[in-house]
Amino acid sequence: MIQTLLFFLQGVPEITGVVACSLALARVRLRWGMILSFACILAVVIYIIRNMPVTFGLHTVISVLLCALFIAKFTKVPPSASFTAVFASYAILAILEITIYELFFSLLQTEVSQLIPDDYIWKLIGFPHAIFMIAIALAIAKYRKPLEGLWKI
Repeated sequence: MIQTLLFFLQGVPEITGVVACSLALARVRLRWGMILSFACILAVVIYIIRNMPVTFGLHTVISVLLCALFIAKFTKVPPSASFTAVFASYAILAILEITIYELFFSLLQTEVSQLIPDDYIWKLIGFPHAIFMIAIALAIAKYRKPLEGLWKI
């Protein structure tokens, strides 16, 4: 039960940041209610996929496709542009994860194998990149002005 709660406490903000960053890159105005609603749904889908006996990493492929589909379906952004924006957001997330994990490992002077079994520390280390993703989305939206009327709903 605790592991599930920890997953959602770290996963929902992370996915919120990815979706917001994708929308900001596509120059769509950030509507936080829509973003948070979709992020919660996507977090549940990812949680279900990660707990299935399938190849690890499949949840990432499915979340990229679902994010791109969400943006293409609910905004006027073309599917190719929505996929590009989502892919760029996941690339930013990957760079942030690598940077933050390496920073924590060097600060704590420990190995990855020692921290992975401790769910609390592992999720705590994973939380800053979720916050950075949201901050990056806000910065992109501020400096790359959103276009009006791109939401279909």
